Amino acid sequence: MREAAFVKQNAVKWQNYEKKILYGELSPDTKADLFIQLTDDLSFAQTQYPTSETTAYLNQLTSRIHQSIYKTKREEQSRFITFWTQEIPLLFGSLRKPMFYSLVITLISTAIGAISAMQDETFVRLIMGDGYVNMTLENIKEGKPTGVYASSDEINMFFQITFNNIRVSFYAFAMGIFFSFGTSYLLFRNGVMLGAFFALFYQHNLLADSILVVMLHGTLEISSIILAGGAGLRMGNSILFPGTYSRIDSFKAGAKDGLKVVMGLMPLFIVAGFIESFVTRYANMPSVFKVLIILASLSFIIYYFFILPILMTKKYVSKN
Repeated sequence: MREAAFVKQNAVKWQNYEKKILYGELSPDTKADLFIQLTDDLSFAQTQYPTSETTAYLNQLTSRIHQSIYKTKREEQSRFITFWTQEIPLLFGSLRKPMFYSLVITLISTAIGAISAMQDETFVRLIMGDGYVNMTLENIKEGKPTGVYASSDEINMFFQITFNNIRVSFYAFAMGIFFSFGTSYLLFRNGVMLGAFFALFYQHNLLADSILVVMLHGTLEISSIILAGGAGLRMGNSILFPGTYSRIDSFKAGAKDGLKVVMGLMPLFIVAGFIESFVTRYANMPSVFKVLIILASLSFIIYYFFILPILMTKKYVSKN
């Protein structure tokens, strides 16, 4: 069946499902029936049109009805655990596009920051401030280029860094209310700063050393900010492109999804803050330990936020 015919045949049905999910006081049995019908349509679309907008739409709608079903279940002690083991992975399965856009913005802006810093020596000071640059240059002269990470008490540093990371992630999400432009600007600014930062070390032949030290905590920290940016783009795009929802209902759904993402990232910011405060300060540890920590962090990010959502989405489709 051609995709256009498939959409024409089912469009009214899907729109009715959306309205029932948003407005209806549905019984658990009715929700289960809707979920089964949607997963059937999603399974067909994934087989016939795997990369189409129709498949992405059905995937998002199916995830939403599944979450609605889950909320009707009796609250149990395991609720805290299943939030991260089921809800968050399924949610990320439907948010791959905004997460991808967030990553692209960060990568492009990081490249811009690095190239600009290499072309103009004053650019780093403009972006990062004279105080920070002078302190870093002094540390480089003393043979401890990343000494800033050992300049504070571990406990105080942990709370300050963790709070700051959570604040930045919340801003990355909340700025999405400005039609995604606010989030895009914050991601762009952070990327430029990151590129300029590494360019400064490159100019002093310390790029490899700086990457190994900074990415001890930066793998989780930077990845989490990118994911929080994806949550902001989800909310902003819900305003710009409401689809079959009213604009206010689309915004409510986007804001709810985005807030869940930010909440789901809290453990990562805590772990990143711990690593930065208690581990990164030991910059002279053997490189093999640094590489292992970075690879472990990167493997977790890739599996939990990309591979697991795909596997869980397929699992729910195949079961129904």
